Amino acid sequence: MANLSTQVNRFEKMSPLSLAISIVKIARPVHWVKNLALFAALIFSGNLVDANLFLKTCFAFLVFSLATSATYIFNDIMDVDSDRIHPIKKNRPLAAGTIPLSLAFAVSIVFAIISLYWSLAFGLMFFLLTASYIAIQIAYSLGLKNIAVIDILIIAMGFIIRVYAGAFVINTHLSVWFLLCIISAALFLASGKRRSELNIVEKAGITRKSLTKYSRELLNSYVTMFGNAAWMSWALFTFFESPRASQNVWLFLAELSRTTTIDKLLMVTIPVVIFGIMRYESLIFEGKSEAPEKIILTDKSLIASIAIWITLVTWILYSGVSAS
Repeated sequence: MANLSTQVNRFEKMSPLSLAISIVKIARPVHWVKNLALFAALIFSGNLVDANLFLKTCFAFLVFSLATSATYIFNDIMDVDSDRIHPIKKNRPLAAGTIPLSLAFAVSIVFAIISLYWSLAFGLMFFLLTASYIAIQIAYSLGLKNIAVIDILIIAMGFIIRVYAGAFVINTHLSVWFLLCIISAALFLASGKRRSELNIVEKAGITRKSLTKYSRELLNSYVTMFGNAAWMSWALFTFFESPRASQNVWLFLAELSRTTTIDKLLMVTIPVVIFGIMRYESLIFEGKSEAPEKIILTDKSLIASIAIWITLVTWILYSGVSAS
């Protein structure tokens, strides 16, 4: 009772600004970078320059970000005890005791309700995907995260749902090759997250039951397998789905020699993708990839490779050097 009374008194003394900052922290806005996957369909369907569809996707990004924040908060509530002995997660507001559990739960519910209500504006399928994401993540937090392999599949499923949510917003088709890219990359990120966690728990003790079911060698094989699948599936996508080079730009090459004829321009991005995967794998084995969103925003080599990849893709799809 004494501890509970002390906590209540501490929260009562907190200023509204401090409480607001804690709420922002538990919402984990840095993780919203994952939701940029909603823009994938907009970019690869050739609709990035459509102002109406761009604004719709931006609003959908906000809606889905509220949904993801709701699940992050719920997960932190369920993990509060284990997070307190984790070397990194112990600094989260709930684990650190800077925000009451009751308030965190209320914020989670409010975020979920708002996201579901607003998701209806984008049609039934977007609503169902948003609701499915929330339901799956709740099930994950309640116990599925402790089941080896299933936990990796659920993390990967979150990325796939994001991409298809973006496709439903603008009502566009995604090729099976692009779906293969998303699945491979999602599994690569998810298995890499678990592999990196092993390095951390060796110092602080096991904080996730599923980690006791994984060996270092098994996760190494997952990371290698899905890393190879990721760049290979991207290579297949660029080969089968790449727009043709525009004659106005490349005709002189064809006249010089058939060898220099270019009609698979997206394939020039393959080396960049391979470099990015190799760099990320090196971070995984160094134990630095437990939080993919932070690595993507802080590692200079990854930032450079992503920037080059985005530049090449948008140049090929939107500059006029290629034609559908």
